[in-house]
Amino acid sequence: MISQLCVCTSGKSFAACCHRLLSGSMSAKTPLQLMRSRFSAFALGGHGAYLLSTWLSTASEGLSEFELSQASLNWQRLEIIDKSQNGERGSVEFKAYYLDHNSKQQLHHEISEFRRISGRWFYAKGQVPSK
Repeated sequence: MISQLCVCTSGKSFAACCHRLLSGSMSAKTPLQLMRSRFSAFALGGHGAYLLSTWLSTASEGLSEFELSQASLNWQRLEIIDKSQNGERGSVEFKAYYLDHNSKQQLHHEISEFRRISGRWFYAKGQVPSK
């Protein structure tokens, strides 16, 4: 798995991309890097502790490590639409494609907001853009 392409569809190997963040050997340097690693955590499953550690505590209330570690959807790919960073705030607009329980492709479109606190990026919240 480590030598294969990263599930976040960055085009890099998993070892050179999200593995370093998911394993805890480094922290995300940008909101985009954090977004990609969180997508990988959801897609791969088993990374509930990582997801909780990258969520602002006020936004993760009621979520459990066990629940977040379950790979409940078959995530297929991530498409980055837009990204921005201004000081301690950042955002990433993305489309994440997955197969539902009937193997039909579905889409999750979100604008995620991130905050940097003491040099670390955290997921703050997400909103679905109006159509």
